[in-house]
Amino acid sequence: MRVRELTEAVVNKPKIEIVPDAQDLARRSLELFIDSARKAIAAKGSFRVAISGGQTPRRFFELLGESAGAKTLAWDKIYLFWVDERYVAPDSEQSNFKLAADTFLGKVPIPQDNVYRIFTEYKDINLAAKEYEKIIRVVFNLKQNEVPQFDIAFLGLGTDGHIASLFPASSAIFETQHLAAAIEDAKLARITLTSPVLCAAARIVILVSGEEKAGILKQVLTTEPDVKKYPVHLLWPVLDKVTWLTDAAAAKLLRS
Repeated sequence: MRVRELTEAVVNKPKIEIVPDAQDLARRSLELFIDSARKAIAAKGSFRVAISGGQTPRRFFELLGESAGAKTLAWDKIYLFWVDERYVAPDSEQSNFKLAADTFLGKVPIPQDNVYRIFTEYKDINLAAKEYEKIIRVVFNLKQNEVPQFDIAFLGLGTDGHIASLFPASSAIFETQHLAAAIEDAKLARITLTSPVLCAAARIVILVSGEEKAGILKQVLTTEPDVKKYPVHLLWPVLDKVTWLTDAAAAKLLRS
């Protein structure tokens, strides 16, 4: 992605929504999920969402399993995907799929066939990435050069500025030919959606929570775009579709 494109995109002022604490962040995430689902199902009969893992969305997922509003959704019309996954067994405590399974999947009436986890049982991680891409292409009925459009994608922000499993200086940052990529040069191997897929989502929500994220949040929002240093800057060309949902602790440096 050219620097000029990124720089020009910065004219789109970031949309930042600050809530008091992590609990409110979870509640607001739930509201966005429910609202997006209802609108998508009403408009086209389906809702396709990509979620992340980590600690930040845990309470959001718990609320998905507990909320009366979520239980009224037409879960048979909801199709669930993952933004990325650590290459571990699906029952591993490090698995993003397990986080969702433990918090809400068993509590909502979503058909098993509508849950598209990233299969990590393959010996060859590159084959696993190809299989995930194949699944996406089938579900979205894509032609060869088409990219899926998720109705909403929930992302997190790493303390190093990464999103999904697109880490600083990783070659996967510049992968544009495939929908999913294997990340073998991280401490823990992963599979991730690529930047064209993330940027194509109709709506993107970046969840940022905790004082430890305050520094990186201010840094990525106030510096010149540099995708190799801060992969979150890959979203700058579509910044108008991005909502930064942050709690007060993470946002504390934005006013200074």
